[in-house]
Amino acid sequence: MAYVIGDACISCGACADNCPVEAISQGDGKYEIDAEKCIECGACADNCPVEAPHQA
Repeated sequence: MAYVIGDACISCGACADNCPVEAISQGDGKYEIDAEKCIECGACADNCPVEAPHQA
């Protein structure tokens, strides 16, 4: 399952900066992950200070 970003997101960009496939972009109020591009590597979750990304 692809990762998703929960409501805890503080829009810091740490997840997007560390995504190796550029699947993360700024959405409406929080970052969003494109499930088609996500390779489920976990880099977003590993680098998020508030643990917002998680597997769906």
